[in-house]
Amino acid sequence: MDSDIRVWVDGRRVDPGTKSISAIDHGVTVGDGVFETAKVVDNEVFAHTRHANRLDRSLAGLGLPPADRSVVDAGIAAVLADPMPLGRVRWTVTAGLGPLGSDRGDGGFTYVVTAVPTDPPVPSTGIVVVPWTRNEKAATAGLKTTSYADNVLALAYAKERGGGEAIFANTRGELCEGTGSNIFVVIGGEIITPPLSSGALAGITRELVLEWCGADRIPIREQSLPIEILADADEVFITSSTRDVMPVDRVDDRPLAVGPLTRAAAESFARHSATTMDP
Repeated sequence: MDSDIRVWVDGRRVDPGTKSISAIDHGVTVGDGVFETAKVVDNEVFAHTRHANRLDRSLAGLGLPPADRSVVDAGIAAVLADPMPLGRVRWTVTAGLGPLGSDRGDGGFTYVVTAVPTDPPVPSTGIVVVPWTRNEKAATAGLKTTSYADNVLALAYAKERGGGEAIFANTRGELCEGTGSNIFVVIGGEIITPPLSSGALAGITRELVLEWCGADRIPIREQSLPIEILADADEVFITSSTRDVMPVDRVDDRPLAVGPLTRAAAESFARHSATTMDP
């Protein structure tokens, strides 16, 4: 257990090792919940509004009502009450107490907020394509749910092979996403990322990269691509709330240089994000 983790559950700060969730919480028994993870800079949450909006979209996708933002915000304030120059905050909302099965109870949401200091992200990482697929037609496609077992297995597979992130194709054999990141490739002088119809999560950093690169006239667009494109791409980078724009220096066993469009996207993101914490 990381002693630096700060934990708040349903209205109170608790010790990270304290047992504070019911054994029959539906988020525990069947993974019936959603979450958001955001970057913290000097105790402020980056892109807070976009993350809150996406959480509500994920809840709606599970057939649940919106979260009470005042409750979530109270939890965030509690875990960020002490100084945190750089870190990550996560807020989780589950369907609350329920039966031991897929039916839901009506006990109301469970709210959990955690935060932990982090080091700056590494300059680049390697990626590994995993043998499993994302189901772009799944009921939970594109939702940020707490059902993360596929990602746990995939990331372990990638790390066993020296990678820092695992990459999924979808069931059509198209490039999709990472376990906790979106992926971009550079082909023919353009930055291309899979559309959300691929089954990829609508990443907040992905969204901002598309907006800000477009505003800076950096050639960028969405397009469906075969997973095999990774063998030929001139450049590759991934994006996430805690990695920002991270260059990829290896795809499976193929070394890859950090190229000019990756650097341009990273510079664009850094410049724009420095102007506002809630774009």
